[in-house]
Amino acid sequence: MPRRPVDPQFAHLLRDLIAKRGVSLRALAAKTYYTASYLSALASGKRAPSGQAAKALDDALTALGRLAALGPAPAGEVDESAALELARRVSTSDVGTETLAKLEDGFDRLAVAYVSTEPDELLPRIRQHLAYITRLMDARATLEQRKRLIVVAGWTALLAATVQVDIRALRPAGAWLRTADALAEETGHAEIRAWCVETRAWEAITRGDYLEAVRLSRQAQGIAPANSSALMQATAQEGRAWARMGALTETLKVLDRVPQMVSALPRPTWPEHHYQYDPDKALWYTATTLAWVGDPAAEEYARGVIAMLERQGDAAKRPRRIATARLDLSLALMAERELEEASAEAVAAITSGWVVPSNWWRANEVLKALESAGKASDVRDAYEEYRPVT
Repeated sequence: MPRRPVDPQFAHLLRDLIAKRGVSLRALAAKTYYTASYLSALASGKRAPSGQAAKALDDALTALGRLAALGPAPAGEVDESAALELARRVSTSDVGTETLAKLEDGFDRLAVAYVSTEPDELLPRIRQHLAYITRLMDARATLEQRKRLIVVAGWTALLAATVQVDIRALRPAGAWLRTADALAEETGHAEIRAWCVETRAWEAITRGDYLEAVRLSRQAQGIAPANSSALMQATAQEGRAWARMGALTETLKVLDRVPQMVSALPRPTWPEHHYQYDPDKALWYTATTLAWVGDPAAEEYARGVIAMLERQGDAAKRPRRIATARLDLSLALMAERELEEASAEAVAAITSGWVVPSNWWRANEVLKALESAGKASDVRDAYEEYRPVT
């Protein structure tokens, strides 16, 4: 059964209720656990709410069902948690093999959804998954079942932290990273531990602490198992940190290592999975790294990423990646003084809506460079319209 479309009156009613209740977007964000920028987009009609978001806003604004009624109807599918609970109840133990398999599959689907789902849409689903896992922690289980449950809890906590970093909610992100690391340590899961450190390295890059990012990237490499996705990601992250410092020699040394490492990896089962390093990701990281270090080859790599995603029909599957590649291309084109095209690519990236808050500093960097060249009017308009509300 298809979903009922969102009523155009949703945004109007939401704005009216916000005004009547005298509540700020920041206060509403605290009540609903959605970001202020997402709520602003809903109120302006730029974004359509999920059924879950409509219900949360209805409750927070005491709309008595009016907002929920204007939002999309739930999909004609059984709720994931309900399905898991049913599977658990018919199994012979409290945490049966079928339940664990469904939990692991559920995490994989969330990690795949990460690349094509807005953080504010994905985070409630992750919280729901974590809540169900938490309820099972006190259930009867064998030692092997307990270990599998803790491992999937660690992966899901790590994903929660990653999304929180994306929306710049750094305190809860830190809490989830510590939880994920503790769970990984309990089970001896080196890859989860390495991903936790790598995530901290990325957060350090976003706040401009590049030496710390190099240190953390190398720490993650020392923890990660050989030929693991975490090892690839941490190595690429080190290259990006060196690039931000303009250290060309160190940057190129890292870039030279990545293709050899990636060649040893099998093609992942889930190419869009955030924690499974697919070979195509190496091209994307190379484009970003070269753009940051100011290497002219960045233009060719960035165009290659965009062309590959469009050719393979992956632009819809990986919208965040293509938006980032357009920012990389814009930086590369500015270095070549191709200002008109640089401006057009920057506008395309920003207006796609896929430059998440943790990457917004990159849009700001492109804007400032174009402003210094006197070619920023369109980019400034797009920047102001899409800038996250804080």
